[in-house]
Amino acid sequence: MNGPALQDRPAASASWRIALPHTVAAVPVARALVRTALAELEHAADSDTAELLTAELVANAVEHTAGNGPIELVVELLPSGCQVEVHDPDPAPPGNLTRPTQGEPDPWQEHGRGLLLIRTLSSSCGHRPTDSGKAVWFRLPVVPAQRRPM
Repeated sequence: MNGPALQDRPAASASWRIALPHTVAAVPVARALVRTALAELEHAADSDTAELLTAELVANAVEHTAGNGPIELVVELLPSGCQVEVHDPDPAPPGNLTRPTQGEPDPWQEHGRGLLLIRTLSSSCGHRPTDSGKAVWFRLPVVPAQRRPM
C-alpha cells in the first residue's frame, strides 16, 4: 500500500491555541505544546520536525516584532497532517519565507537559516494578514506508519 491507511490517521481535527509571552521563554513552551499535541493523539506527523519548525517561527516572532504583547501559537491536527501558525502584531511579511534568497547562508553567522529550514522541511508554508498583525504558518504531512520510529 502506498501511504498511510485510513486507520493510521486521526479521525477528526483537533486544535490548540495559546498566548505566549513575547520573550525567548516562549520557544520551549511552544515546542512542548506541539510535542504534547502530536503525542497525545498519536498523530502521525513528524514530531521532531514540527518542534524544530515551531521553534523557528516563535523565535522569529519574538526577535523580529516589537512590543510586549503576547504572540499566539495555533496547532491544528488534520487527517492529512498538521498545521502550525504563529500570530504576531507586526503586519509586515516575514523575510523570504516563500521565495528562496540568493545564495547560501553564511556558515559563520548565527542567523539566517530559520526561514530556509521552514521552506525546506515543511510541505508548504506561508503567511497571511490578520486583524492584529499577521500569521506565519507551515504544514507537515502525515508520515506513513512504516516510516515512523518505533
